[in-house]
Amino acid sequence: MATRPTSDRLRETLFNVLTPRMEGCAFADLYAGSGAVGLEALSRGAARVVCVERGPAALKALRGNLARLGVTEGLRVEAASVPAWLKRAQGPWDIVFLDPPYEAVEEYDRTLGALGGVAAGLLAEGAVVIAEHRRKTKLEDGYGVLRRVRLLEQGDAALSFFEAEAGL
Repeated sequence: MATRPTSDRLRETLFNVLTPRMEGCAFADLYAGSGAVGLEALSRGAARVVCVERGPAALKALRGNLARLGVTEGLRVEAASVPAWLKRAQGPWDIVFLDPPYEAVEEYDRTLGALGGVAAGLLAEGAVVIAEHRRKTKLEDGYGVLRRVRLLEQGDAALSFFEAEAGL
């Protein structure tokens, strides 16, 4: 399977940063793979979680994880491409996490560009957008109204945190 799950250590770092925002939030896990990040968000107090994934093998793993854990409420699986989901999604989302395949560099620009532009209305006031990427992959400091406010690097991976500029 071509899915590269977020490491336990990186996921722990991510949620240590997000802890103050988690209780009752709306959390979108884009390019969800096995759903580990979305499931973690749900377990840490997110009120609603959506996992967006289009890969058949990843969807099978994601649905299997939900079944094994007995998750029947609070998390919805969207079997769709991220661009298609962004066009029809209903917000607002407090936290958006995206983790496309590292080699699909264009997916970062496309998704962050949409969230900072035409899809910015999906973001709640004060929302944070986090992109997991290869440490060597340099993302832009801004995409439309989104500005990077933090970069955490761990091993070969990095987490870029973006927020909408005030007043935009």
